[in-house]
Amino acid sequence: QVQLVESGGGLVQAGGSLRLSCTPSGRVFNVNPMGWYRQAPGKQRELVAVFTSGGSTNYADSVKGRFTISRDTAKKTVYLQMNSLKPEDTAVYYCNAEMQFGIGSSWRAYWGQGTQVTVSS
Repeated sequence: QVQLVESGGGLVQAGGSLRLSCTPSGRVFNVNPMGWYRQAPGKQRELVAVFTSGGSTNYADSVKGRFTISRDTAKKTVYLQMNSLKPEDTAVYYCNAEMQFGIGSSWRAYWGQGTQVTVSS
């Protein structure tokens, strides 16, 4: 079964950078990246950055100016560039996308398994 796979998480010092990637684990016909979310221990999952239906982007206020969401359509991959990381950015980061497995088939929304980002002070 094809899944979304995130990578690029890890341990970084405050002020550092990481780039997260999210791509399907197998062959798909089409991918519509929707966004990145995160969940810190004891907290609800929250939006980090998303693509709007009009093709622009929206960011959580806490990451504006530091994080950038982008996508490579040819590679069916979505990225999250995270700069000036803070300890409060520590969380499991999840990508969310719709995938289509054949011409004319229905779109279905999927979540990745998550990648841990830990920012030390």
